[in-house]
Amino acid sequence: MPDDRSALPDLAAYEAVLFDLDGVLTPTAEVHMHAWRVMFEKLFADWNISRPYTDADYFEHLDGKRRYDGVASLLRSRDVEVPWGEPSDPSSADTVSGIGNRKNDVFREVLENDGIAPYPGSLALVEQLRAAGVPVAVVSSSKNAEDVLTAAGIRDLFPVVMDGLIAERDDLASKPAPDVFLEAARMLGVDPARSAAVEDAISGVQSAASGGFALVVGVDRGTGAEALREAGATVVVDDLAAFVD
Repeated sequence: MPDDRSALPDLAAYEAVLFDLDGVLTPTAEVHMHAWRVMFEKLFADWNISRPYTDADYFEHLDGKRRYDGVASLLRSRDVEVPWGEPSDPSSADTVSGIGNRKNDVFREVLENDGIAPYPGSLALVEQLRAAGVPVAVVSSSKNAEDVLTAAGIRDLFPVVMDGLIAERDDLASKPAPDVFLEAARMLGVDPARSAAVEDAISGVQSAASGGFALVVGVDRGTGAEALREAGATVVVDDLAAFVD
């Protein structure tokens, strides 16, 4: 991880900067982790699944993915297959969609009760880029992106929010596929080959890298700098304040 800020690229030199949300702009990953744990621990107990849910499950199967894809991946890791169902399934339904909606109920409850604040360094960087006239966007797999941005008081900073609702509507593949980053660049009207992407998840870094972004910044919130570099990060920092003048 670079210690000398002069060694870091100048993000204002890029055509645009596209930011992941959870773990990059806001500490929502912590809320998601808590909500997934609460939901899966109860599910495993109800279904007599003996192998316990762990934080490693979150990073391997859930982090950065669309909710239903993550549910299916984690259940498969326990040799459990259930019908996919429909997004409209009630949260009581024992389908991939119902289980995903069950987790979302927990997430919304935590967000409503506890609120959320953006990372100070991330907010400072976004404001610095906007002041320099650099377009910014949010690229999130979450269907709650709009709610999180609003709760954090930063929704108005981003003219484009490419989220899980749009991905589902347009049938875009989840990260690590490049689809969501490429669509966000199209929505913003910029060329990925001249733009930068900022991610904290391995799947997100892989998504931006495979989308041909000129620069992929990995933010190490616990995933590990080496893992982010191996996934395709050009540079890794532990806080976006490193880019702020």
